[in-house]
Amino acid sequence: MKNANRDLLVLVKDAYTNKEAMQYELQQLNTLLVNFETLESFCIAHEVFDIQKFRILTKRSQLKKIIEKDTLKPFMFICNKN
Repeated sequence: MKNANRDLLVLVKDAYTNKEAMQYELQQLNTLLVNFETLESFCIAHEVFDIQKFRILTKRSQLKKIIEKDTLKPFMFICNKN
């Protein structure tokens, strides 16, 4: 499992949780996030609006090409489906 370098804000109900328990919770969260943060899940949850060509792109191959670029073309927007 790769270690992700990320900032997580974790709110706990019990303020007196020991450090080992908190470390275990963070490790479990990281395991879950690594499994869910994939290109496949990103493509399921997002779509690209191409305003110049009046298209909505939803295919994984199209989204992958657009996401891998450093910059988007003008009037192309990556939007979450939620």
